[in-house]
Amino acid sequence: MLPSMSDAATPRKRGPQALAARNDQALIEAAREVFTTQGFDAPVSAVAARAGVGMGSLYRRYRTKEELLQRLCADSMERVAAAAEDGLAYEDPWEGFAHYVRECVAFGFGVLAPLAGAIEVTPGMRRTNERAQELADELVARAHQAGVLRPDVTTMDVSLLIGQFGRPAPAPSWQAGEEVRGRLLAIALDGLKAHDHLGPLPGNPPDLRRYQALWGAR
Repeated sequence: MLPSMSDAATPRKRGPQALAARNDQALIEAAREVFTTQGFDAPVSAVAARAGVGMGSLYRRYRTKEELLQRLCADSMERVAAAAEDGLAYEDPWEGFAHYVRECVAFGFGVLAPLAGAIEVTPGMRRTNERAQELADELVARAHQAGVLRPDVTTMDVSLLIGQFGRPAPAPSWQAGEEVRGRLLAIALDGLKAHDHLGPLPGNPPDLRRYQALWGAR
């Protein structure tokens, strides 16, 4: 994996500031795991327990469950943006595009889709989403220009595909689930490649504005 350009430009935190940042990231990762496996009705106490912190520490950082979910959404979009930046750093447009898809699937982008319309979209969430969208558009456009991505595939198509693969599926074990997901993702990536004798995709391209409107339903 290539280093993220955003990571290289960000100064390292030290001392109490670094500890606070680590604790906050532990809470976000714990929230992602708890809500993914137990659903969004899971109590925040389960998040605190998974992160190894007390409820007081959690509430000092996030006053409500909605604030925690908002930060979790923003964190997901930050990771999407970082994956796109990493992808653009690859010289090979297809390898960069494939890296972006794999990274977004690996961290579970898509599991937060049920929150659309259920929580308020903050200005920070909106800004992060716009940046991630611009970088993804650039990554897809570069792949199109290089002739490696089928021309009728849109950024929204890719986002929805990632969302489907980013959700956990029933499997006899975690390892088996990862192996099956990896196989199916490889099949899907091959299907995204431009090649001769392409048949047209059915239906119309998904409308980005309609999907964004779901998050503004509240």
